[in-house]
Amino acid sequence: MGVAYQKTRGCNWLACALVLATVAAAVILAVVVIRHKRSSYYVESMPMPPGANFNGNYTHAMKLALTFLNIQKSGKLPANFPIPWRGDSNLVDGKDNGVDLSGGLYDAGDSVKFGLPMAFTATLLSWGVLEYGPAMEKAGQLASARDSIRWVTDYLLKAHASPQELYFQVGDPNQDHKCWMRPEDETLPRPSLKLDPTLPGSEVAAETAAAMAAASMVFRPTDATYADLLVTHARQLFNFSDSYRASYSLTIPAVQAFYNSTGYGDELLWGATWLYYATGDNTYLAYVTGVEGESFAEWGVFPSWFSWDNKRPAVQVLLARLQLLKPPSNAVNTVSKGLTNYKTTSDGLMCSFLPRSPTATKDRTKGGMLWVGQWTALQHGINAALLATFYSDYLNAARLPGISCSGISFTPLQLRAFAASQAEYVLGNNPMSMSFMVGYGTTYPKKLHHRGASIPESQTVYDCKGGFIWLDSTEPNPNVAYGAIVGGPFKNESYSDSRTNIIQNEASTYNSAAMASLSAGLSVSGNYPVPVSWI
Repeated sequence: MGVAYQKTRGCNWLACALVLATVAAAVILAVVVIRHKRSSYYVESMPMPPGANFNGNYTHAMKLALTFLNIQKSGKLPANFPIPWRGDSNLVDGKDNGVDLSGGLYDAGDSVKFGLPMAFTATLLSWGVLEYGPAMEKAGQLASARDSIRWVTDYLLKAHASPQELYFQVGDPNQDHKCWMRPEDETLPRPSLKLDPTLPGSEVAAETAAAMAAASMVFRPTDATYADLLVTHARQLFNFSDSYRASYSLTIPAVQAFYNSTGYGDELLWGATWLYYATGDNTYLAYVTGVEGESFAEWGVFPSWFSWDNKRPAVQVLLARLQLLKPPSNAVNTVSKGLTNYKTTSDGLMCSFLPRSPTATKDRTKGGMLWVGQWTALQHGINAALLATFYSDYLNAARLPGISCSGISFTPLQLRAFAASQAEYVLGNNPMSMSFMVGYGTTYPKKLHHRGASIPESQTVYDCKGGFIWLDSTEPNPNVAYGAIVGGPFKNESYSDSRTNIIQNEASTYNSAAMASLSAGLSVSGNYPVPVSWI
């Protein structure tokens, strides 16, 4: 990750100066349009005129989003790897602690592996596969999605070295950000950091449990042994996270400069919910509907923004799914009441998303994008759209006409229309008439803040400082990071395509994972038959 995903951040004077200069340029220029010769690599760009009906082209967006997850892979790559400018990298990660931590994903434009967003990436993509796997298969992308999920879970299994020991980071971001070099050429020390009972981190352990539980459901039909292994680790990690409750941001303050957590209660609910679906164990259902639900769910609070740091909105929708499609029979009163609260809160959440609802959030740009903050600005619209797409299909599957927002009715089709508006904004239907997904359309970011994409693949090896000539270059990246979704525009809908613009022009794996799932959902009709029961 660059520094584009911290909730509370600091930066060195050089990075701050570069950001301030870029922001000033962005305010002056409403949009920077840079034309670039289309690459002839492995994915064709798809021209899309602004304002066009994007429906029917989500399959291409899905393919691009999954391509970016391939681009971000670390470790020993397979012989038939489809990204020609990527190679093996950081094969001895974990050596400092005598463990094998090769593999996994780099989260963004650098070479650090952060466990929290990596696990979140896998959970998001697993959820999309579980709901829209047939749509992905029809588009020829299911195998790619499953491969990316397994690439992450194979790494997470290694990172979970013992029942109460989880490695959550490889690499020193402070040192990494002082260098500009391809991950294949990296020579920096790469310390591996772990959580254990003396230094716990509930949000990371619970998110990792969620990823493994969700992924177990993806793989169970084809590899029950692997699914069972994932469930075993998920149970252990959840027990660890719940038994030693603490935020990793407090036990290990150094992480606050990057993925700073605002709390772990949402991840406890998230992990328990996925474990309930993966196992059918009513203990987890009682957990999320009982005291922990009362403490952490924030029933009746909306709008709420689904992100790597806040899983509550997704927990609401996941458990509303159960209430809508297969409420447990003979449930005790606390379970029934809790599920009703999740369903009611989900309705309110959807009402806050819908622009014509009386309770619609005002957190939007004039062009209609949900806008909460300038760092990773697009994630909130993408994630809200994903939840709305899921929810519209749950309502349809339950044969319900829709939801009521302060007495005004809205249909599942209107929820899908909102979701499509957010996806289309990302893909080019916006006041800037540009796509924020690299490779989609003809006008998209050409100078992504990404080390591997910006440095030519050649026999020349650029060391830590030598590579900065490519960070500072004004030319388009020589390698196209297809499917990367940049941070996005400011609220005044200005955007600067500059490699030093880390606020607006760095991508993340979890945005592409969410977009892959969202694109799969929007590629099918509003009467798509989601599975009624996962248990």
